[in-house]
Amino acid sequence: MVLLNFSSLREPFQILTITLLSLLLPLSFLLLSRFYILHYLLSFNSYPPPQLSSFLFSFFLYINPSVLCLIVSVVCIATLTNGLTTGKLTFLTESPAGRLYTAWIFVCTLQVCVGLGIEGAIAAGVEAPGLNMGEISLLSKVIFFFGLHETTLHWFRVVVKPVVDDTVFGVAREERWAERVALAASFCSLWWWKLREEVEFLVVLPEFKRERLMGVGVADFVGWWLYYLTVTIGMVRVVKAILWLAILLLCRRPVRGKSPPASDGDEDNV
Repeated sequence: MVLLNFSSLREPFQILTITLLSLLLPLSFLLLSRFYILHYLLSFNSYPPPQLSSFLFSFFLYINPSVLCLIVSVVCIATLTNGLTTGKLTFLTESPAGRLYTAWIFVCTLQVCVGLGIEGAIAAGVEAPGLNMGEISLLSKVIFFFGLHETTLHWFRVVVKPVVDDTVFGVAREERWAERVALAASFCSLWWWKLREEVEFLVVLPEFKRERLMGVGVADFVGWWLYYLTVTIGMVRVVKAILWLAILLLCRRPVRGKSPPASDGDEDNV
């Protein structure tokens, strides 16, 4: 009976774990946005520095964002390459064991960075500044949403799902609709709650600093580049969806100009 109950809990536990680990990627974008906000606020002498030790402050402000930028960049480039090559290339090794080990490294590293980043952001009290820094167009927001969702899906399929399936079941399993629905619902909730308002600072903040002749550093350029790289992924997804829909409509379009087929029955003689 105990084994039966444990087996019945493996499915929901696997879906919950996959959903939480998949959300590490969009959370990385949120944390990077807050890192850049903190950099901007610290440029003013009137802003009090976070009450952290020197090591934690250096790790939170410099090391952690660098590791996050590296992992997110690799995943975004892999997603864009996958979209342009119809899934023929991957950023992991060809060996199944090598792919699994690499996926474990990516998941553990990102989980540690996001966890420490959240702790540091809470301790530093970093929030989105209430300044009018300009806005981006609604079209860019929508395409970025599709691009981030596509990147999260690629992270889920290539990295998170193999790790969780190997841990829970010991074997790789096919993707199921329940996993997709849980991930989509969680991603949309996170987007509506925080991402849609704060992730824009990745691109708005560098342009705001450039217009006011403030120093635009490498970190600002990386945030701007990640935002528009994700927008490019969204554009590829939208174009592929439009082409798929156009091909589907053309295939179902009735062919005109052809005579109707002859009847099988014999015609009556007059």
